[in-house]
Amino acid sequence: MNEIAASAVVFPGTVLGEGVKILDGAVVGKQPSLSPRSTAKKEPQAPTVIGAGTIVSTGAIVFAGAEIGERVIVGDQACVRERVRVGDDVVIGRGSLVENDTTIGARTKIQAMAYITAYSELEEDVFIAPCVVTTNDNYMGRTDKRFGLVKGPTIRRGARIGGGATLCPGVEIGAEAFVGAGAVVVRDVPPRAVVVGSPARVIREVPDEELLP
Repeated sequence: MNEIAASAVVFPGTVLGEGVKILDGAVVGKQPSLSPRSTAKKEPQAPTVIGAGTIVSTGAIVFAGAEIGERVIVGDQACVRERVRVGDDVVIGRGSLVENDTTIGARTKIQAMAYITAYSELEEDVFIAPCVVTTNDNYMGRTDKRFGLVKGPTIRRGARIGGGATLCPGVEIGAEAFVGAGAVVVRDVPPRAVVVGSPARVIREVPDEELLP
């Protein structure tokens, strides 16, 4: 049986798996309202799909066109935009924003107040610490040239991004890499590398005992 709070809004057509909880003030299935200059697609979105056992917490918003896996936690006041694909057992922390056309692999953890920009890819078992910022537009909205070049980071399996780090457009963070807190990543990070600083630089490798099975 699903649990939907009286103050929650679930738009018609939304598909809910078994045992979904939608808590106070949450909104699920909302169609986006876009600026004429937005890079996002402007056609009506398909209904939202929420997998079994998922919780959409107090004040969270999940837009139409999003597909959320099973046993996901969408934290209080978090927002998941249109055409986002979220795997099973993912945590999206309080106040975090996942922008449109992003994919998030199973068991990934995104902690509070993180910003995951549009057109990003996070593979399985990624860890995003609080207040991480990702970016996707080297032109920062100034020219139409940007429309064909907007791309968020690609974060490979098992990579970890420290608190307050900034990832510049289009960078790839290799599998099992470790980005230190506050780092500014302006170029690709090799698999298993530990990087720190601004701009981020490699200082060593992740030790064997910290690697995923």
